Amino acid sequence: MKVAIVHEWLATYAGSERCVEQLIECFPEADLFSMVDFLEGAERNFIKNKQVTTSPIQKLPFARTKFRSYLPLMPFFVEQFDLSKYDLVISSSHAVSKGVITGPDQVHLCYCYSPIRYAWDLQHQYLNETGLNKGIKGMLAKWQLHKIRNWDLASSFRVDKFAAISNFIARRINKIYRRDATVIYPPVDIDKFTVFREKEDFYLAASRMVPYKKMDLIVETFAKMPDKKLIVIGDGPEMSKVRKLAADNISILGYQGFEVLKDHMQRAKAFVFAAEEDFGIIPLEAQACGTPVIAFGKGGSLETIKPLGTDSSSGIFFKSQTMESLTATINEFEANQDKFTVENCRINSERFSIDKFRNEIKKFVADNL
Repeated sequence: MKVAIVHEWLATYAGSERCVEQLIECFPEADLFSMVDFLEGAERNFIKNKQVTTSPIQKLPFARTKFRSYLPLMPFFVEQFDLSKYDLVISSSHAVSKGVITGPDQVHLCYCYSPIRYAWDLQHQYLNETGLNKGIKGMLAKWQLHKIRNWDLASSFRVDKFAAISNFIARRINKIYRRDATVIYPPVDIDKFTVFREKEDFYLAASRMVPYKKMDLIVETFAKMPDKKLIVIGDGPEMSKVRKLAADNISILGYQGFEVLKDHMQRAKAFVFAAEEDFGIIPLEAQACGTPVIAFGKGGSLETIKPLGTDSSSGIFFKSQTMESLTATINEFEANQDKFTVENCRINSERFSIDKFRNEIKKFVADNL
């Protein structure tokens, strides 16, 4: 059986690339296709140093740093990949990969991270955050997103079967494409993390500092709670804003390597997570360290954290992205801290292991061939 794996773009090693890494482990002989491939040196290890078939965007001006700006061209170029010799095509898609063209004797399975977020229900948030909500540039952006929506919906019919990264995304797929999806949670390398029982008196927040991560909310909330210590790890466009909100009880460490992040995750009394994520790997990594999570109760977190009041609680949810809600939930966490054990947190994280992902992907493929 000849297998092709189609991924959006290869420029870093993040959440979706972890899934591609495991897809390659499941199908080591598969050929790899991508809009662009800018991985270099050791970065190529996760794709087993495979040769990648890329689109003409690879050679366009400024593509190395601005390839996302060529999104309006991607629907056309993804359709130009010649996949006619493959029996099975697996698209790893959050934008255009699922739009590849296959024939009636081929099986096309899509592992979907989300329909194009910034073209559908998050369009207005995207336009506001990028300053494209008004003026001539705004009108052009809205027109491009309109065209992408039309193509995105039409191309969804090219997929024989969808798998989604969470029930939250399965609902989004059903809402937009009117298609059912099998839920296969992304792989979390829990073996990289070990339980640490001696928790210290500080909270941890770690994330890239972009608006939807709501790091400013976390920092501003703790600034009003001077008796509680917060350590913040991460960097990004909102770093200056976050620094201005910090008080004496808050330490902002900026970007840190894996070992420093893991060490803080192991020692923290709780991990604070304020984003609405489609899945969210980092709260599970915290739980793999035996650390409970205080999370915004929407999106993928509802599926990865066992809340207070259930058996084997591994975290607690706050209801709205406001200082009042987060403050009340932090106080509730401290009043019930004895109900969160390192064992419960670790056991919950093990539901999302790499081995489980591989087994479910193989079953998904076998069931649909």
